[in-house]
Amino acid sequence: MGRGKKYAAISEKVDRETNYELHSAISFLKENATANFDETIEFAFRMGVDPSKSDQAIRSTVALPHGTGKDVRVIVFATGDAADAARDAGAVEVGFEELIKKVQDGWTNFDAAVATPDAMKEVRKVARVLGPRGLMPNPKTGTVSEDTASAVTQLKAGRVEFRMDRNGNIAVPFGKRSFEETALLENAQAVVDALNGARPASAKGTYIKRCTVSSTMGPGLRVALKEVSA
Repeated sequence: MGRGKKYAAISEKVDRETNYELHSAISFLKENATANFDETIEFAFRMGVDPSKSDQAIRSTVALPHGTGKDVRVIVFATGDAADAARDAGAVEVGFEELIKKVQDGWTNFDAAVATPDAMKEVRKVARVLGPRGLMPNPKTGTVSEDTASAVTQLKAGRVEFRMDRNGNIAVPFGKRSFEETALLENAQAVVDALNGARPASAKGTYIKRCTVSSTMGPGLRVALKEVSA
C-alpha cells in the first residue's frame, strides 16, 4: 500500500542529506503533523553490536520523566496479598491459573505483564505468547517482583521497556505529539541515557550506528549521532 499525499508532501520537506539535531527533528514532527489523532513520537536505533551473540543482547527499561501519554494496561500474575496490591495499584487484570489460561487462549489486550517470583514457573507456559510480543515478565526489567504495586505504578507512570530485535534494531516510544517540546526532549534524553547505560561489556566499536525519530504517520528524520552517543 502506498503512502498518502499528505505523507508525501511532508516527506519532501525532509533533507535526506542532513543529520538533524534532536530538538530540530522533534520540532519538525510537531510542526508538520497532519494526523487527526495524537501521534506517538518514537526513536528507531540501528545498533552496532552482534544480535546473534547472547552476551551482546540489549534489554532494559527507562522511566520517562513525563510519561508516555498513554494509559498503560498492566496485568499481573499473582495470588493473595500481591494480587490485592496489584488491583489497588490499577492493574487491569489480576489472577493466576485462570489468567494464564486466558493468555494461552490468545488474549493479549494489554501493554505490560508483571508476575511474582513464585508465579513464574506457571507463567513460563505462556512464554510463546508473551515472548514474541515483548510482554514476558523478566527480573531484569523489574516485571518479576514481590512488590507488585510498585511495578504496576512504575509501568503506568511511564516506565518503558526496550529490547534489541534479531536484526539489531531497537524502537522506543518517548511521548505524544501533544507534549511540549521540552517534555519530549527530556523524555528523549532519558531514553538515550538508558540505552547507553545498557551497553554490553563485550560490545566493541560503534555502539549506535544510526538513529531516526518519527511520528506515527510522519517520515523518519535521521538524528546526528553526537546527539545520542555517550
